[in-house]
Amino acid sequence: MQLPLDQRIYSEAPLQLLLFVDGRPKSRQQVQRIRSYLKELQAEYKFELQIIDVEQQPYLAEHFKLVATPALIKIQPEPRQTLAGSNIIAELKNWWPRWQAAVDAYLRLQIGVQENMEENGRVRETKSSIDSVAVSAELIKLSDEIFRLKQETENLQQQLQFKDRILAILAHDLRNPLTAAAIAMDTLQSNYNPEKGEFKRLTPAMTVHLFKQARNQTKIIDRMITDILQVGRANEREFPLQPQKIELGKLCLEVLDELCDRYTAKFLKIQKDIPKDLPYIYADPERIRQVLINLLDNAIKYTPVGGMITISGLHRTSQKVQFSIGDTGPGIPEENREHIFENHFRLERDEAIEGYGIGLCLCQRIIRAHYGQIWVDTAPDGGAWFHFTLPVYPN
Repeated sequence: MQLPLDQRIYSEAPLQLLLFVDGRPKSRQQVQRIRSYLKELQAEYKFELQIIDVEQQPYLAEHFKLVATPALIKIQPEPRQTLAGSNIIAELKNWWPRWQAAVDAYLRLQIGVQENMEENGRVRETKSSIDSVAVSAELIKLSDEIFRLKQETENLQQQLQFKDRILAILAHDLRNPLTAAAIAMDTLQSNYNPEKGEFKRLTPAMTVHLFKQARNQTKIIDRMITDILQVGRANEREFPLQPQKIELGKLCLEVLDELCDRYTAKFLKIQKDIPKDLPYIYADPERIRQVLINLLDNAIKYTPVGGMITISGLHRTSQKVQFSIGDTGPGIPEENREHIFENHFRLERDEAIEGYGIGLCLCQRIIRAHYGQIWVDTAPDGGAWFHFTLPVYPN
């Protein structure tokens, strides 16, 4: 049985390899073939092999910037080389003689250096490359922990600031939808004839429009209150989540259908690039629905009449799916991209636009609660381009 990377004592084998594997059933047979072939080679040629499960040690996959597994990495002698994909054994057969030649050259160099140092009365201390990778992995883990603690501290500070802002948010931001709903209802009431049971001076189409306007505005108020209450709670790790198997593309299409009246009223084009084989994700459907509603609502709000909204999905790694929503609006200035996810942060130019500045903060907290990431950059056609990652449902 192989011990974890940071618990083994390594020999000074001149050839050192790392085999990265995952728990997917479809890659299991390939991994077994690779391991069997390496075992045959090991019987004839001495080398150090470490098997690494990326699900147990994901920070090592990040350290080596792996985009696919299984993957075989030669870390010594340098230069480092990575073999990945469905043809690792064939690639290994091709590279193996060259690796042996590199090892022979490395050993000759080491012997020369050792003899030279002995002549000069010095002792040379050597350190395994795999051992140094273990040290690097520990540093990555510590760095991640520091980052997590920093984020938690920032979240606690945001919670304290939020309590001072909540009354101002309610007073200012609820006024617009309340006013719009009140005007619609007042118009209906003032034109209603109770004796005849009809609305005077209002066409049937206008009557339907006013009822719809009042209903939509009350929905906005309800969503704002829900978001405000959720952002005001404890940090995102305490979000009550009920993760399950979700088809993210289908969920997005359902949200689009709910927002149909809004984007058709502005004659917006919707461009979708969601692969049919995009894997299922493991997440809370109601929370992810909130993220999609907030991002699509913003895209509709800031995209000018006749503009375009782009939605795309990407199977980023064996563990994560990336989803992106872009628009052709004014975009987010680069200096504000880190702040845009803060509580109640709004750009100066948006002060006159309806909104309450906590939707993106809520999105960030939901995505982080799922151990994903969310960020924004410039869309290919201009505008804002929001991306987030979520875990793949385990097969």
